[in-house]
Amino acid sequence: MKLKVEKYHPHEYQRFSTNFILTHRAAGLFLECGLGKSVITLTAIKELLHDRFEVSKVLVIAPLRVANTTWFDEVQKWDHLSDLKISKILGCKQERISALYEKADIYTINRENVPWLVEFYKNDWPFDMVIIDELSSFKSPSAKRFKALKKVRHKIKRIVGLTGTPAPNGLLDIWSQIYLLDGGERLGRTFSGYRSRYFHPRKYVSGGIPTDYAINEDAEEKIYEKISDICISMKALEHIKMPEIIFNQVEVQLSEKEMQLYRKLERDLLLKFENSDVDAANAAVLSNKLLQMSGGAVYDEFGDVQHIHDRKLDALEDLIEAANGKPVLIYYAFKHERDQIMKHFETGDINTSEDIAKWNRGETKIAICHPASAGHGLNLQEGGCTIIWFGITWSLELYQQANARLWRQGQKQAVVIHHILTKETIDHRVIAALGNKDTSQSALIDAVKAIMNKYKEV
Repeated sequence: MKLKVEKYHPHEYQRFSTNFILTHRAAGLFLECGLGKSVITLTAIKELLHDRFEVSKVLVIAPLRVANTTWFDEVQKWDHLSDLKISKILGCKQERISALYEKADIYTINRENVPWLVEFYKNDWPFDMVIIDELSSFKSPSAKRFKALKKVRHKIKRIVGLTGTPAPNGLLDIWSQIYLLDGGERLGRTFSGYRSRYFHPRKYVSGGIPTDYAINEDAEEKIYEKISDICISMKALEHIKMPEIIFNQVEVQLSEKEMQLYRKLERDLLLKFENSDVDAANAAVLSNKLLQMSGGAVYDEFGDVQHIHDRKLDALEDLIEAANGKPVLIYYAFKHERDQIMKHFETGDINTSEDIAKWNRGETKIAICHPASAGHGLNLQEGGCTIIWFGITWSLELYQQANARLWRQGQKQAVVIHHILTKETIDHRVIAALGNKDTSQSALIDAVKAIMNKYKEV
C-alpha cells in the first residue's frame, strides 16, 4: 500500500541531528523512540549521496521487519526523499544476491545476515556508508554480527549508530557499539582493556573467576566524556510534545489450589503432572517457569503445555470490553499465552507489513505481538492508544521499545498501558525491576535467590 506523501517540516532538534551526521564521519545518535531517527538519517543520506557526492552506496543494518518495512515506508512518506531507491537484501540466499545487484542508493539487511554479507564480499566491501539501526543489538563483543562488521570497519568511510537504549543493562554494553563507530579510539581496542579500566569485579565463582562487574566510582562521567564528541543523546519529552502516558496495574488472584502448584514449583523446583514433570534446573529456568505459570500454563519436560488457570484471560476480557471497541495491542511472553489469547478472542497478529498497515488503518481491533517482534522501529501509533501486557518481559530495552510503538510522535491520544499481574508471583518482581531500570541477569538471579531464601528460612 502506497503511503500518503507528506512535506517534511523538521523540528530544530531534527535539523541539528541531521547536521551532526553530516559533520561527523562517525556519529552515534542515542535518540529516544518517536524522535524520528529514520527521517533524520535519510535526510543526511540524501545530501551525502546526491548533493555532496561524498558516498555512493549506503547499507542499513536493522531488525528484520524494520529492514523490510520501516526504511522503505519512510522514503515513501516524505516528499524530499522520493528519489531515493531502496533494495532489500532479505529472503533466501538467491533473493539476497539478486537484491545486491539491483541499482539502488540504499540497501537494507537484517542484522542476522551481516556475517553472510561480509563473507560474500570478502575484500571487495562496496558500502562506503553504513547505518546501524538499533546499535544496541551489537552490544556483545563475542557475537558473530559484531565480529563480522569489525572486519570491514576500516573500509567504511561513514558510519551512523542509532538507538534509544545504548546501555539497557549497564555501561559494559557500550564498548562494542562505540568500537564500531571509532575503531577503538575512545574506549580502547579491546573489551577486556575497557572493562579493567572502568569496572571492578563484584562477584566471583569458585576458582576466583569474576562473574559480575560494577562500574568504578568516577568511571561513568569519564566514559561519557570520552564519547561526547561523536555521540548525541536526546529525550523525547525535552524536544517534542509527547502524548500523555498512563500506567495501570490489574491484579488477578490465583485460587488456593492454583497457588499451591505455583508455590510447589517455587519451593521444590519440580512439579509432577499425571504423565510428565516440570523441572526447573537453574535460576533462569525457574524464572521462566514461574512466569509461565503466572500467565496460566507451564511447559513440561516434553514441551507440552500444562494448563493451570485462566485468571489473566478473564482480566484481559474485562480490559478489552472496557476499551469499548477501540483497538488494543496485546503483548505476550510465551507461545502458550499467544495460543490461549487467540483461542478466546478474535485477534490479528502483527507480523507482516500488511498487518502493520491494517492496524494503522484501524481494521484490527485486537492485535497480539511478542515484544521482541515489535520492539524496534515499527510505527503503530496511528492504529490505537491502548497496550495490554499479558506477559511481562525482563528486558527493559524490549519493554521500552514495545511501549514506544504507540507512545511516540504522531500519537494523537493519551496512551494507556495496562499490566496484568498475578498476585504473589514473580510478576511483581519483574515489574519492580522494570520500574527500577534494573533488568540485568543479576537482577533475575537475585530475584530467584530471594525466592529460594524464603523457603530456607521456613
